[in-house]
Amino acid sequence: MAHNNQQNISIKNRKATFEYELVERFVAGMMLVGTEIKSIRSGKVNLTDSYCQVIRGELYVINLHIAEYEMGNINNHIAKRDRKLLLNRKEIQKLEKKTKESGFTIVPVKLFVNDKGLAKLEIALARGKKTYDKRESLKTKDAKRDIDRMMKH
Repeated sequence: MAHNNQQNISIKNRKATFEYELVERFVAGMMLVGTEIKSIRSGKVNLTDSYCQVIRGELYVINLHIAEYEMGNINNHIAKRDRKLLLNRKEIQKLEKKTKESGFTIVPVKLFVNDKGLAKLEIALARGKKTYDKRESLKTKDAKRDIDRMMKH
């Protein structure tokens, strides 16, 4: 059920782009229980320590924190439960193969609600950055901030 007046919900995992080099991105649907979408719509989500894992041929997001819904009752959801992600079988097999062979991991990048009102998780096949890469990222970010600051004055 889509709402025309619904604000754009888009929660980013800022740590992902700093810690990892994002190689390939995918958008997956999420299997949620009743009160989770309500908490997502109010922006009560934390992606920071979450990661994805293929378990028995299915893709799950682990450690994704969706706060319990304030108006919820005894049927409220568990904040950090594992949630199944919906991708096609070929994409899941590709991700599983890459993570098994060569130091890749699957990280959640962004959680958003699409125009149909469904929660989607953008995930990425990622490779961990080395320390010097992180320093380089910080330098680039600082330089960009300085340029933006100079342009405003």
